[in-house]
Amino acid sequence: MHDIINAVSQSGFHTVDFVILLAYLILLVSLGLFLGRTKKGTQKSASDYFLAGNTLTWWAVGASLIAANISAEQFIGMSGTSYRDGIATAAYEIMAAITLIVVGKFLLPTMLKSKIFTIPQFLRERYNDGVGLAFSIFWLFLYIFVNLTSVAWLGAIAIEQILGLQGISLQIGTMTISIRMVLILFLYLIAGIYSIYGGLSSVAWTDVMQVVFLIVGGLVTAVVALSQVGDGSFFTGVHNLYTDLTTGEHLTDSHFHLIVQESHGAAAFANVPGIAAVVGAMWITNLGYWGFNQYIIQKGLAAKSIDEAQKGLVFAGFLKILIPFIVCLPGVCAYYISIHPEMFTGLQGTINVADDAYPWLIRNFTPPVIKGLSFAALSAAIISSLASMLNSTSTLFTMDIYKKYINKEAKDKSLVAIGRLTSLVALVIAIIVVKPLLGGLDQAFQYIQEYSGFVYPGIVIVFGLGLLWKRASSRAAVWTAIATLPLGILFKIFLGGVPFQFRAGYIFIILVTLFIVLSLTDRKTVAADLTPEEEKNTMLKWSRIFFCAAAFFLLIATVVVVWGACLPAGTSPDTHFIAYLNDIGFQAFFFFAAIIGVEGIWLRSNALSVKRDEKALKVDLSMFHTSKGYNIGAICIIALVTVLYILLW
Repeated sequence: MHDIINAVSQSGFHTVDFVILLAYLILLVSLGLFLGRTKKGTQKSASDYFLAGNTLTWWAVGASLIAANISAEQFIGMSGTSYRDGIATAAYEIMAAITLIVVGKFLLPTMLKSKIFTIPQFLRERYNDGVGLAFSIFWLFLYIFVNLTSVAWLGAIAIEQILGLQGISLQIGTMTISIRMVLILFLYLIAGIYSIYGGLSSVAWTDVMQVVFLIVGGLVTAVVALSQVGDGSFFTGVHNLYTDLTTGEHLTDSHFHLIVQESHGAAAFANVPGIAAVVGAMWITNLGYWGFNQYIIQKGLAAKSIDEAQKGLVFAGFLKILIPFIVCLPGVCAYYISIHPEMFTGLQGTINVADDAYPWLIRNFTPPVIKGLSFAALSAAIISSLASMLNSTSTLFTMDIYKKYINKEAKDKSLVAIGRLTSLVALVIAIIVVKPLLGGLDQAFQYIQEYSGFVYPGIVIVFGLGLLWKRASSRAAVWTAIATLPLGILFKIFLGGVPFQFRAGYIFIILVTLFIVLSLTDRKTVAADLTPEEEKNTMLKWSRIFFCAAAFFLLIATVVVVWGACLPAGTSPDTHFIAYLNDIGFQAFFFFAAIIGVEGIWLRSNALSVKRDEKALKVDLSMFHTSKGYNIGAICIIALVTVLYILLW
């Protein structure tokens, strides 16, 4: 204990910083417990516990989406990746803003119309029990062994670094426990107290408060970091970063470019392979995460109405564009400081691995009060994500496994009790496996992205086509689900040197081909209602546009890749255009052509096919009409993303 007190006393934290942090934690838990109560103290129903009684407004939906999403994965993991590789990793956040528009317009309305608790529930109703059970198990595996563990691990690393506690252990009787595991237990405890008690109501409404801490504290930290780089001036800091990292000896440095060339940064390219960030398999990750990930989309399913849910997604889209300024720029600032050590003196601690960058920056450069606010923002990010994951884990197990297979007659009281018990068990498992899984990683953000990518190609195909295509069959869904994980593992083993986003794209092409062939050859169909003439013509027009676009992109991708393979060895990408296109991963357009072609297939099939799967949803174009406000917001988000890519290409 003496070592801990001594380390904290030298960390640069003042009493006021700990007061801010303590006040935040007390307010969070108190508010979570209060909001978890029902009016007049009545027993919570399953809808109250798992979907907040469908009471969330647009600002609650948007805030809760961001609070659930932004965690130590971004603050620590993404900032660490930015320290090592540069701002290209911001593509996950920037392109997510566009993805939210797609989800809000085309996917969420169909889900809300189906009135579902969980995504696997939709799969059971759309396909069969086997598909729903398979994906329930997929997600439970992902939440417990990837998400819950990585968020807590990264959070503990951050706190260790900020407070200077690295390597310290506690002696309890004959047992020695590392301070990191103590911190992980503490984070799980805080998140578990109110989320297990109050369910989604506690999680979502406390997220509104947490996103304020997250955004304000994060922006203040970023401004302070840039001011340090600029010798006290924010604007000078921005100028120094851009000028120094894009000219002179850093002319080919990847740190201040959104599109990475492989020859300029092989490690960065492996994580974010050039143009693939815009037109490649990052769309699989984003659609899988924002459209079909239970702990994310559950916020949209709990909205008061479709209109409120859609406005919430647009609001979240604008917030997503802010995130790179909050988490990526501090990582680049830490890199700038590391290559100019002569400009900074008296620094405490070191950046031993990339994920140390953000907490090291807070410890050394944020002044009192701001340090406490930054720490509170980081805590908000960690705890809100853990709470959302716990709630969704309990929802998945309770509604999709317990109620379906174990106790079909379970009443609301029993379901809520099982939900709470499930959250507790998930925490215990996560505590046991966290160190073996993550103990040796340098960049946990890439661990999360790669291993989530093992299941996302199958998820996007089964869900997306299940929602939109009337010929999507149960047989196709079952075999796609079965093939998803083995393909991911095989590609990892035999093509481990290929960037994982390319691997995910290749897997998508294989799986979607399998899915379409099995669906079209399935004989378990019924007669389909004839499509109204006007709607049919509209779908055929757009299908022709998509087919032409797919053919064009397939052609130019083939020409570029084949031409590039024929170039003389040593051809410089900096002087030869075709070599440059290959250097930024132009092969990503093969995936882009495939996904556009799939759009053309389901539109044409829906317009002309006289058959449909017996469980197909009725999809008409009127479902995709959105309000004027939604459309304006979507256009503004697209414009902002376009400007960012033009400025930081």
